Amino acid sequence: MSRVPVAKTYKLYIGGAFPRSESGRTYEAEGHNVARASRKDARDAVRAARTALPVWSGLTAYNRGQVLYRLAEMMEARAAALERVASGRAEVEAAIDRVVWYAGWADKLPQVLGGANPVAGPYFNFTVPEPTGVVALLAPAEPPLLGLVSRLLPALAGGNTAVAVASEPHPLAALELAEALETSDLPAGAANILTGFQDELAPWLAGHMDVNAIDLTGVDGASAELERLAAENVKRVVRSAPDAQSPWEIAAFLELKTVWHPIGL
Repeated sequence: MSRVPVAKTYKLYIGGAFPRSESGRTYEAEGHNVARASRKDARDAVRAARTALPVWSGLTAYNRGQVLYRLAEMMEARAAALERVASGRAEVEAAIDRVVWYAGWADKLPQVLGGANPVAGPYFNFTVPEPTGVVALLAPAEPPLLGLVSRLLPALAGGNTAVAVASEPHPLAALELAEALETSDLPAGAANILTGFQDELAPWLAGHMDVNAIDLTGVDGASAELERLAAENVKRVVRSAPDAQSPWEIAAFLELKTVWHPIGL
């Protein structure tokens, strides 16, 4: 007797769990019914990211790099599943390589972006990079996996936590990535993934007073209203190429703190 295969249910990824949308809504994408996140789901994701921030940013930079490398390992183990929902094997391999690349940068940022500064007076003066905080990311529609990884990993490598809105037409790659995130030792809530309609979720994230930065790289259409909403609490607004790769992508989500200390006798 033949069996009926168990169909996969694609849910949200919030706070280290996989809930359905609180609204119960779904939308059809790539032949599946996918959770359509509501503004309450977005608020829950921001709350989870805020709770995880001191845990993730409190790790040493070396440990964060090791956790991100573990993410690459989990993606490698799930490469076949990722390939089915991405644009092919080449995109999956590029995404895994990009995770490894950013994992390697996690403990090198203070040396590259910070340093000792010459000052007039008997003081040491240091510049130290610190995470901006909770980052909202609007992922590019294409490529669905590499585009999300290229925006999410710079934020995580710098010690930030993130709420990412997946590609609206191609969300399955992001949800497969969420399963790798869940098994990567990343603290619950450090990365959260929402699926749904960008024009519904983006304004709420842009205007949320507990979001410190917003990445508009994946915005489809005009972004002037999102920038206006972001200005209400002086959010940092970031834009880049959908598949950019550079340490300066990490720097876009960092604050540079200057520390003075008197020179001892």
